[in-house]
Amino acid sequence: MPKHSQHRSRGKYALDADDIAWLETTPDTDDGPPEGDRWSTWDQSTPTEKGPRPYPDWLVTELAAVDTEYGVLKTGKEADVHLISRGVPGTDRTCLLAAKRYRSSEHRLFHRDSSYLEGRATRDDRMNRAMANRTAFGRQAIAAQWAVAEFGALCRLWELGVPVPYPVQIVGTEILQEFIGTSDGYAAPRLAQVSEGLTDLWDQLVAAMITLAAEGLAHGDLSPYNLLVHNGRLVIIDLPQIVDVIAHPTGPSFLDRDARNVATWFAAKGVPTADPDSLSALLRKEAGVAA
Repeated sequence: MPKHSQHRSRGKYALDADDIAWLETTPDTDDGPPEGDRWSTWDQSTPTEKGPRPYPDWLVTELAAVDTEYGVLKTGKEADVHLISRGVPGTDRTCLLAAKRYRSSEHRLFHRDSSYLEGRATRDDRMNRAMANRTAFGRQAIAAQWAVAEFGALCRLWELGVPVPYPVQIVGTEILQEFIGTSDGYAAPRLAQVSEGLTDLWDQLVAAMITLAAEGLAHGDLSPYNLLVHNGRLVIIDLPQIVDVIAHPTGPSFLDRDARNVATWFAAKGVPTADPDSLSALLRKEAGVAA
């Protein structure tokens, strides 16, 4: 058994220094598919690196499937999101996926990176030192940690019924998830681009934030730019920095910031019930933290 497989068995979504080294050095020796850009990576993920069961009917899990790249959906400071079609050649079995790929040793660190990394130390002292010193190895470790954190958050929130994309699988620093958009590949607009149905969208958002707070969680970087609107439904994206507001040294401040960011935007758009202070107080009450 490869060494990385042994480490994966120690706990759900666990990573250590040897996992990172394996990700950096293991070559891709598979022959390419007869069409498309690569074979489906479904069989490269362990059961704990795949999304919650039951798998959705739309998801293509056949090993004969191939992945075809259709370009970049979004670029960011720490990751890019690509559109992928996964399908079985010669059949109508196909689905669209969003592949979020965190940059490795050369990637730019997250804004407010140090505050989000508090309380996220690993059991591997060598990795912790490398991450603290921002060495090339440390930056690769941070990229892997953020990918694992986001995939774990997506799985947890999906099972709680929070409106997030279905998390398909994680392979190294790539997260494959449900594509939110049209069947012909047009991504759903961000909330910041939407001007209709805002009262209903506000109600949806408050309900989702209450569910998060009741679990002791805050998105940590919520804004109209990481909320999608698809067919009248609000979908929360970009979750690597999700915060445990109980365990984090300044956890309640993340609840306050999320509330301020979104309520201020909705209030400016004329939604009368959108009030930052009221939302913050509600979330703190749900989370059981002092006002």
